[in-house]
Amino acid sequence: MPHCPSCGKLLKDHTSVACHMSQPRSGCNTCLDDLIRLNTIIPPAKDHPMDSLDDNEPIPSHEPGVREEANPHDFYGEEEDIALGEHDEIQDQGKEAAVDYFPDPPLAYQDGYTFLNLSRRDWQIDSFLSLDMIKDLPFSFCSAKELRGRAEMLPSGPCWMSKIIPTSHPTKSPVVLYWRDPLECIATLFNHPLFHNRMDFTPRKVYTTAEKQCRVYTEWMTGNDAWNMQSAIPSGATLLGTILSSDKTNITALTGDRSSSFVLTALLPVPKFIHKKKRMKGVLEDRLIHQCLDIVLDPLKQAARRGVMLSDPAGKSHYCFTALASYIADTPEAMMLATVGGKTSPVTMAMYTQFGDDFQHEPRTKSMTLAQLAVVHSCANPLDLEAFFREVQKFHLNGVAEPFYRDWILAEPSHFFTPESLHHHHKQFFDHDAQWLICAVGESEINFRFSILQPITGYRHFPGGISKLKQVTGHCQRDIQRYIIAVCADAAPPRIIIALRALMQFRYLAQSPRLDDDDLEHISSALREFHAHKDTIIDAGVRRGKGNRPIIHWHIPKLELMQSVVSSIRTSGVTAQWSADITEHAHITEVKDPAKSGNNREYDPQICRHLDRAEKCHRFELATSLLDLEQSHSAEVPEDVDPDDDDLSIDNVIDAHDIPPELSTSQQPRLVTNYFVMARALQYKTEDSVPVPLRSFSFARTTFHLGYHPSIRNITVDEAAIKFGLPDLRPAIADFLQHEATHGHQHIHAIGGPRRSGPTAALPFNTIQVWFEIRLQETDLHNDQIIKPAQTLNCTPPNGLWTLGRYDTVIVATNAGYSWPSSLSLR
Repeated sequence: MPHCPSCGKLLKDHTSVACHMSQPRSGCNTCLDDLIRLNTIIPPAKDHPMDSLDDNEPIPSHEPGVREEANPHDFYGEEEDIALGEHDEIQDQGKEAAVDYFPDPPLAYQDGYTFLNLSRRDWQIDSFLSLDMIKDLPFSFCSAKELRGRAEMLPSGPCWMSKIIPTSHPTKSPVVLYWRDPLECIATLFNHPLFHNRMDFTPRKVYTTAEKQCRVYTEWMTGNDAWNMQSAIPSGATLLGTILSSDKTNITALTGDRSSSFVLTALLPVPKFIHKKKRMKGVLEDRLIHQCLDIVLDPLKQAARRGVMLSDPAGKSHYCFTALASYIADTPEAMMLATVGGKTSPVTMAMYTQFGDDFQHEPRTKSMTLAQLAVVHSCANPLDLEAFFREVQKFHLNGVAEPFYRDWILAEPSHFFTPESLHHHHKQFFDHDAQWLICAVGESEINFRFSILQPITGYRHFPGGISKLKQVTGHCQRDIQRYIIAVCADAAPPRIIIALRALMQFRYLAQSPRLDDDDLEHISSALREFHAHKDTIIDAGVRRGKGNRPIIHWHIPKLELMQSVVSSIRTSGVTAQWSADITEHAHITEVKDPAKSGNNREYDPQICRHLDRAEKCHRFELATSLLDLEQSHSAEVPEDVDPDDDDLSIDNVIDAHDIPPELSTSQQPRLVTNYFVMARALQYKTEDSVPVPLRSFSFARTTFHLGYHPSIRNITVDEAAIKFGLPDLRPAIADFLQHEATHGHQHIHAIGGPRRSGPTAALPFNTIQVWFEIRLQETDLHNDQIIKPAQTLNCTPPNGLWTLGRYDTVIVATNAGYSWPSSLSLR
C-alpha cells in the first residue's frame, strides 16, 4: 500500500500521498525532491562492446577542442572489425554480416546530473492551477501561495529568451527574436529518462557479409559523415548529430500578414523592411534570418569547437561535440539558407539550365561559397546593399554577407541539406508527374478512371478525380501514387509510362529504411531510365506551365536534387529519417494552438509562455509516472529474485506496451493493436479456455483477426454459395478438409484449380458463419520487430450499391519456398 516516504503513514493511493505531502504544515513536504529518485528508476546502461573504460576512470588529459592541425573536412581514422551486434540485425543468404565500429568509442564518466537535477525556475502558478487536469485532482491547498513552495522545486526545461535585433534598414515594427538555448534543449533530450539505452553514439560501417563487399546504410551513424566527424574530434568524445528544421507559417487565420518560422526551439521574426525595391526587401529578410540563426546556434558552434560535458539519464557524463547532421527545409528555404540565388542548386554548382542533366554536378561546399563571398567583400561593402547584390549575382548568390554555417566546423552545406520525402518526393510527384499524366490522359478520362476505383478501407477514394484537387496533403499525394501508374497504363503513351514508372520506382526505393550498395545501384538505375525516356514527355507536349503553354525545358530544382540522393545516403544515411512531416505538424501544436489560447495580441511571448507551462506540467507528470511505474513493477518481482541483480533492470522488466500513456506526449500516434500477441496467447491456452470459433490466426509474418460477432450468424453452405456467387464453395471446403486430414496443419493449400470433390460432397456440418470484414496485420518488410497497423479487407455480397459485390484484392504466396515480395509464385 502506498505510504508517505517521510512519516511512513499508509495512504489509499499515490494521489493521496501527493496531497498529504503538499500540506504546508505536514512536515513531509521536504521529501518531495527525494521522492522522485531517477537513479533507482533508470538502471546503468548495459555494457557496450566498445565500453572498455572503468566507470571511475578519469577524464582524458587532452585539451578540449578539435585537433588544430587537422582540417575539419580532412578526416582520418582506422577501422576495427567487430562481430555484428544488436544495433544491426542483418542476414544475407546465411552468410555472417560484419560491422566496423569506430575504434575510439564515446566514453561515459561518473558524477553527472540526472533528469531531475536540472536547473529549476519559477512556475506560472496561476496558469498551472487553471489547467483542467489539475482542477480534477483532490489537492488540499487553496491558493497559489501555498503551492509555490512545492512547485518551485519541480524541474523545468530551458527558459525562453528574447532580444531586439538591430537592423541596418528600417522596419515597420521592432524585430524581436524569441529563442531557447539549443544546447540546453539538447542537454534535456540527452538526459531524458525515456531515451535511456535508446541513444546510439558509435559510428559504424555495416556490411551484408563478412567479406565486406556490400555496405549497408540505415541511420546517420552508419553513414560516412558520422565516421569522419568522429575522427576529427578528441578520442573518446561523443558525437551528437543535431537536426535542425525550419518552416514559415501563418500564426492565425485572423491576421494573415503575421507569420513566424521556427528552428529547433526559436521563433524567428519575419519583419517588413522599408525599401523602395522589392528585391532588396528579400535580401534584407534573408540576412536577418542568418543573423538570428547566428545568435540562436552560437552555443552549438562553441560546443562543436571546444566540446561540452553532458549527462545521460543514468547520471554519467559525456564529452560531447555537436555536429550539424541535417537541416530539414523545403527547396526555396534551402536555397536561402545555402545563400544561393533562386535558380541555383543549394547542394551542387548546377545552374537552372543544368537541372535536367543526367549526372550529378560538383558539390557546393562551404569553402567554395565562403571563397566566393570573400571575393565579393573585396569588391563591395555589405552595407551598400545594391552594390553588394550586384557583385554576388556574378556568383549566383542571394546577397547574404555572412552565412550562419561559416564558423560551424562540423557543418558542411552540401551534406546537411539532406533530401526529405515530403517535398522532394511526394510534392514533386504531384506538381510534376501527376500533372504530366493528367495532360497525357486527359482531365475527364483520368478523373473517370479514379472515380470508379473500388474504395479501400484506410486509403483515400477520389470520387471526383484528381485534376481539381487543391491544397493536397502529403497523405493524399501518397495515396495517388499508389494508383496512378496502373490507372494510366493503357491510356498514356508507353514511353511516358516507362519514364514516370521509373521515377516512381526511384521514390519508393529511396524511402526504404535500410539500403545497401546493391539497392543504391537500383536507385541510380531507375533515375537513369527516366532520363533515357524523359524527352518523350516534352515531345508529347504534356509538360505545361501557366496558361497551359507547353514547356520545352527541364528547369526543375527538385529534379536536379534527385541526383544527390544516392550520395546523401552514403554520407548521412537513409532519407526516411529526414522528414518534414514533424515540422509541418509542429505548425499546429507548437505555434497555432498556443496562439489560439492567447488574446490575439503579442503572439510570440504568449506562445513562449504557453510552451513553457506545458513543458513544466509534462515534466512533472513524467516524473510522477516514472515513480508509479517503478513501484508497480517492484511489487511484481518474484520473491526468489535478487533485487540487487544487475540483470534486473527496468528495461528487462517493462515491455514497451507497459509504458503508461502519461509517459508519452500527446503528439505520439495511437498505439497499434498487436494481433500477433493475441493469436500467440490463444495458441498456448488450454482448449477449455479458448473461445470457439477462433478469431485470431497467425502464420509467419501475417495475422488474421475476425470480429467477435459474424456478419451472418447462421447460413447453409449452399445458400452462401448462391449469395456470394461461389458455385464451387462446397467442393472447395471438402477439398480443404481432406488435405488437412492428409497432410496436417502445415500444408499450404492451392487456390483455384480443379476440385476433386463433387458438388454434392458430404461435409461434417451444414451451416456456417460468415464475416464480411477481416483485419489483416503484417510486420514491416525490413524489420520484423515492427508491427504495422492492421488493414481491413471487405468481402460483401451483391446489393443495391454494389451490384457485383465488393471484394478487396489480396496477394497470396502459394509456394512455401518463396517469400513476399521476391516470390515468383503469387496470386
